[in-house]
Amino acid sequence: MDRTSETRGGTVLLTSAIAAALGSFLFGFDTAVISGTESMLKQLYSLSDFWLGFTVSIALFGTLFGAFLVGRPSDRWGRRPVLTALSVVFLVSAFGCAMAWNWYALLFFRFIGGLAIGGTSVASPVYITEIAPARRRGLLVAVSQLNIVVGILMAYLSNYVVASVLGAEHPAVWRWMFGVAAAPSVAFFLASLAIPESPRWLMKKGNRAQAESVLARFGHENPLREAKEIEQSLAAERSEGHQRLFQPRYVKVLLLAAMVGAFNQLDGINAVIYYTNKIFREAGASESDAFMLSVIVGLTNLVMTIVAMGLIDRVGRKSLLLVGSVTFVMSHLMAAWVISPNAQRWMVLAAVMGIVGSHAYSQGAVVWVIINELLPNAIRAAGSAVICALIWLLDIAVSWSFPPLVAHSGSAVFVFFAVMMVLQFFLVLKYLPETKGVSLEELQTQLAGG
Repeated sequence: MDRTSETRGGTVLLTSAIAAALGSFLFGFDTAVISGTESMLKQLYSLSDFWLGFTVSIALFGTLFGAFLVGRPSDRWGRRPVLTALSVVFLVSAFGCAMAWNWYALLFFRFIGGLAIGGTSVASPVYITEIAPARRRGLLVAVSQLNIVVGILMAYLSNYVVASVLGAEHPAVWRWMFGVAAAPSVAFFLASLAIPESPRWLMKKGNRAQAESVLARFGHENPLREAKEIEQSLAAERSEGHQRLFQPRYVKVLLLAAMVGAFNQLDGINAVIYYTNKIFREAGASESDAFMLSVIVGLTNLVMTIVAMGLIDRVGRKSLLLVGSVTFVMSHLMAAWVISPNAQRWMVLAAVMGIVGSHAYSQGAVVWVIINELLPNAIRAAGSAVICALIWLLDIAVSWSFPPLVAHSGSAVFVFFAVMMVLQFFLVLKYLPETKGVSLEELQTQLAGG
């Protein structure tokens, strides 16, 4: 392949990855926007800590179903049409939450948004994994995580801007905070219509010529050879009949993927993301200061994600998880020590930045990459859906329980997250293989023989 074609292919590849990752942007935005509204919703609907936790976590019940439901349509109709459909669901949710006429309507449209988040958490990384050459796979799938982080930052920033313009006490401020998501939803819809279909999905449907063409458009070095490798891998799977997800040959990869996915929530990140404003208010910050400090946390998340994108294909996935475990433990223990009504604000900010930064350069950057690397072609969509459903189930547990746990035990809940990160360190060190720079087909062979 000449340099001009390679450059053009790289541009198409990056553009398609970014377009697919707009779903991840909305994933991040919708996840974090609730942090700016929770105090207003608690007051408006007279919610206890228990029901506040339920209101925040209702979207996560949607994600649980969305992650399960997206696998089969993605395999049947293709990755691209599913991404388009999810963009429409995001748009419906944004308008519905902004116009919610009572608490039940808000819960319904947040649940609808959760369906889109869950579906996107599967569909976007699967699509990017399947279009990327092995040498760029970690970087490109990390684009998905980068967009999640940018979405979180933009949610914090838009909350801050809306509160500044309308006033934090304006009765409709929370409606505008939710409604802002309509703009990126439209952008996601238009972008999803312009990207090519996944070459691996095309091969699975017998469209080899089209798959080779797409591989060439994406700048793969040898489209013919790669198409042949994919074809051989799929042929071997078909020769063994229907591929059930839960069977002995897939136990190892499913357990490894589930381990990484579980710790993605047990590191405590979403307790911080969903309740950033609440944590700062508990430490004595005013409502307006809490919005501003949340933006600083979002910037930290973005910077450390960019750092991770430069490291993931150099130092590897396993190393980032191991180092991240260590900084997580230190940050959570610091949070347990300093977060109180009489705490110094800079110390609370440092602890929260440490937790968010640790997640950004380790678990956050690695999880969506390695799950789809570990799972073989035959079960990638279905297996990713199951692992993502596990992630969202744990997310529900963390987000729903956090307010009553903090009310009962204060900042001691962060000690639990620190213990989980100690456990992650030793399990990753012993069991997780390094996947950087290995083609999906080669990795599948290695894990099957391991």
